[in-house]
Amino acid sequence: MLPKTRTLFSLLIAICLGLPLQRAGAAQDAPRIELAALSAGAEQEVKGNILPFWLKYTRDADDGGYYGFIGADMTVKKGASRGSLLTSRVLWTFSTAYRTYHDPAYLEMATYAYHDLVEHFWDKEDGGIFWTITGDGKPEAVNKLIYGEVFGIYGLAEYYRATGDRAALDSAISIYNLVEKNAHDPKYGGYYDLLDRKWGRMGPMPHSPMGDAAKSQNSHIHIMEAYTELLRVWPDAGLRANLRALVDMTIQHIIDPRTHHLILFMKEDWTPVSDGVSYGHDIELSWLLDEAAGVLGDPALIARTRAISLDIARATLAEGIDPDGGVINEGGPHGYTDTDKDWWPQAEAAIGFLNAYQLSGEPRFLEASRHSWEFIQARFVDRKYGDWIEKVKRDGTPVARPKVTLWKCPYHSSRSCFELMERVRELTEERVSP
Repeated sequence: MLPKTRTLFSLLIAICLGLPLQRAGAAQDAPRIELAALSAGAEQEVKGNILPFWLKYTRDADDGGYYGFIGADMTVKKGASRGSLLTSRVLWTFSTAYRTYHDPAYLEMATYAYHDLVEHFWDKEDGGIFWTITGDGKPEAVNKLIYGEVFGIYGLAEYYRATGDRAALDSAISIYNLVEKNAHDPKYGGYYDLLDRKWGRMGPMPHSPMGDAAKSQNSHIHIMEAYTELLRVWPDAGLRANLRALVDMTIQHIIDPRTHHLILFMKEDWTPVSDGVSYGHDIELSWLLDEAAGVLGDPALIARTRAISLDIARATLAEGIDPDGGVINEGGPHGYTDTDKDWWPQAEAAIGFLNAYQLSGEPRFLEASRHSWEFIQARFVDRKYGDWIEKVKRDGTPVARPKVTLWKCPYHSSRSCFELMERVRELTEERVSP
């Protein structure tokens, strides 16, 4: 979108929202108008496109739960394996939607996802949740992948937050206790990625979703995310201490202080075993780290993590963003290694850069967030079927990819919208407060 067109669009949004225009175009008003446009666009996207797609197309009326695979042309692959990750993320999405809007349709969908998770994926013998089940509901990948376990915590805690259903909270706490008892590394700290069905330690496995190293940044940042969500609704002293330790561990071992990138894979003792860069994970952690410190509520930790978050955001903006506003997938010491652009890094960039603007007040971060959002609207929103497409080439050409898989879900896209709306509200309140 050209700058003049963007300005006119922002002014129209401001008029619709009833914002004062007596100094329209003045420097002091521009951020407020731009923020209002960003929030309005996010709300329209989540309510008008993302949530309706998942409500309409994804539930399996015959076998229960959600379809495990829907192709790019919306063809359903009946009998495909189903993943707990998808159900947990749908649970989080519609719980948040219900908590935000109190729409009974969102509650019904969240409750459907809740029952799918605890009735079909729950390991009734050893606790926790299976990674995958067959299309007809039999356990399939029964090892305990900690990444999947903590997304169970994340969805269940948010469902409790939205509904007050104590059984959901108890289930989240049950998984948390199992993770702490079995996956925590008592010698070096942090968490192992992969355990067997009975929660016994397993060595790295080739073709594991988390890679073949003992520890990964991907598991750790989402353990942090899940523990932060759980602490909001369950202020347990042990959980608080474990989250604080995880934040410290992330700063000490996962964030490279020289480059401000995440170290993707590590040995048990945190020795790096990779030099790749995932720009989407970088910018995602930049705001998740700040969020965790905020929920912990320690002023010294908040100050420390905010400085680190801004360093990460600056590095991402300088190195991982194309002129069109899109986030490059991956790079390394010698340049980009994957120049495609997946849907989820774009969603995280819109949040992460707005978070950096909240922390710093630097206009370039607001512009980067808006640019990310405009790129999403131009290249990722599926105007034919709804929701977002999964991938585009570097030049923006769409890549034919499935609409629904174990990984392709409404979590990143909807969360981007919810976070943008909430952060704009916070920023607007700050600007009008005396």
